[in-house]
Amino acid sequence: MYNYFHNFVLIILFINVTAFASPEEDQKLFRDHFENRFPNTEFSDYKNGVYSIDASSREQWESIEDFPPYELNIDQGEELFNQPFKNGNTYATCFENSGIAVRQNYPYFDESTNQVMTLELAINNCRKKNGEKPLSYYKGGPMADISAYMAYTSRGNKFDVKIPNSQEALDAYEAGKKLYFTKVGQLNFSCADCHVYQTGSKLRADIPSPGIGHSTHFPAYRSGAGRLVTLHERFAGCLNRVRAKPFKAQNEEYRNLEYFISYMSNGLEINGPGSRK
Repeated sequence: MYNYFHNFVLIILFINVTAFASPEEDQKLFRDHFENRFPNTEFSDYKNGVYSIDASSREQWESIEDFPPYELNIDQGEELFNQPFKNGNTYATCFENSGIAVRQNYPYFDESTNQVMTLELAINNCRKKNGEKPLSYYKGGPMADISAYMAYTSRGNKFDVKIPNSQEALDAYEAGKKLYFTKVGQLNFSCADCHVYQTGSKLRADIPSPGIGHSTHFPAYRSGAGRLVTLHERFAGCLNRVRAKPFKAQNEEYRNLEYFISYMSNGLEINGPGSRK
């Protein structure tokens, strides 16, 4: 009875556009749901995704992490990060603290453009600013490697995503929240169907991970793909699975969605890149 009632409350508060809950109120409700559903899981452990709630999956994952499949990607990312552009600059010239240990600051709402800025978009903006062609957001490659290296230098730092007190920032947050809870595609699924209401349950051969902590470990080496996958590529994969048309990577919809889920993960440590099935 609790799960049915609590899920109903979540739907009403998150989907009903006439509800004027603040981001702080949303966050408390979101976290309370998982605290009640998984009382034996410490909040800090949600950075480990499904492995925070399923012991057998965690054991297999920990054995994989003894020899991480993404180590080469980190090395390649470091080399690319430090490789000078044609004008002599490097990525370090574009980021606070020379780009080291800054992953937890993304995404953020850029009040100069009134848009959400993600790490991958900032990487490509840096390239364009220095006269270089942007990197592809798909199929892993240099973008995923650079992002993985920057995440690796940020391990242990905690998300602290801010929602500025402006209508534009709140609109971006609300748009991300709405996409998270809106059913789409031929299968009529939302992100929340898997990662809020059904997390911990078996869906075919998979156990959906909790909605808290999704941003912490990306880019992630996915065994099924045999390579690193960025967060937005994962978004596209989920939409494909429910037979919905994906957006383009780094489109406004995905950036707003990343803004919402990262805000829900505030206080969790960066532990990317990660490994997942």
